[in-house]
Amino acid sequence: MKSYTLRVDGTQVLLQRVDLPCPEPGPGQLLLKMHAAGLNRGEFIPGGLVKGGASKPAGMEGAGEIVALGADVSSLQPGQRVMGRCAGAFSEYALMDAREALPVPAGLSMQAAAAVPLAFLVVHDMLVLQGRLQAGQWLLVTGVSSGVGVASLQAAKALGARVIGTSGSSDKLARLQPLGLDSSINTRAPDFAGRVLDATGGHGADLVINTVGGSVFAECVRCMAFEGRLATVGYVDHQLKAEIDLQALHAKRLTLFGVSNKLRNAEQRAAGVPAFKADLWPAIADGRIQPLVDRVFAFDELPAAQAHMQANQHLGKIVLKIFD
Repeated sequence: MKSYTLRVDGTQVLLQRVDLPCPEPGPGQLLLKMHAAGLNRGEFIPGGLVKGGASKPAGMEGAGEIVALGADVSSLQPGQRVMGRCAGAFSEYALMDAREALPVPAGLSMQAAAAVPLAFLVVHDMLVLQGRLQAGQWLLVTGVSSGVGVASLQAAKALGARVIGTSGSSDKLARLQPLGLDSSINTRAPDFAGRVLDATGGHGADLVINTVGGSVFAECVRCMAFEGRLATVGYVDHQLKAEIDLQALHAKRLTLFGVSNKLRNAEQRAAGVPAFKADLWPAIADGRIQPLVDRVFAFDELPAAQAHMQANQHLGKIVLKIFD
């Protein structure tokens, strides 16, 4: 089968097209014929989700048709359309943990479905499980035009929250207004705390999603409301260190947390899926949340899709089409 691997070479993450045997599903696994897969920035950042050394299967999420079941899988059947997180998603066939599989709603294309699993499961972790975001509260998303940023906006609106987003592109911010962005701040610099406080009437952000990294961390803290929460989910600025205002942390009873699956085992990753199905899945299934796909690339065009992502021109998710 046709597939892609990636490896780190210095400061570059290199893709390689390879031919591999079709995998066999083990206990608790599904074998999928992959129709589409979503791209994720972290996979293409050296030192992020991919380390140096030998090549590894590329791709982290996708949507496909079940073609075979491993032992102990009884709740799913061959022929079903499912989506979920899975290693090696940039392949014609890939294995998925059955506990991670989500049915593709009838009205959702496979390409749109491929944009859901990783981003929205991460967002559910940030907004609901750890962020405790409530209706009427204020959410600030730095880098709101990214895949996770847009998903955060959509999920927060479905939860009844109010959303402020930052971006270096006024055009992208304008295009997010129809999705419910309540207040937009056109900047990439750490200079937005005053505008966040103005937008919230001096209250500050109850929850902050930092998709940018260390360069805006201190500014994010300055934006936080009393008993506010700050989620760190990315560092596209490659700045991995930042100062912490201990006085603000102490006096305002702030909570700082990270969101990553890097060190989680399969059981820990699967443990959050039932709560996601209860909290956010209904809004995706009935169309209240519609994944925002920026552009779809053909399977042979994965290097071009990678370049498009690294050029920071996309709004929402980039998707790779594998089979029609």
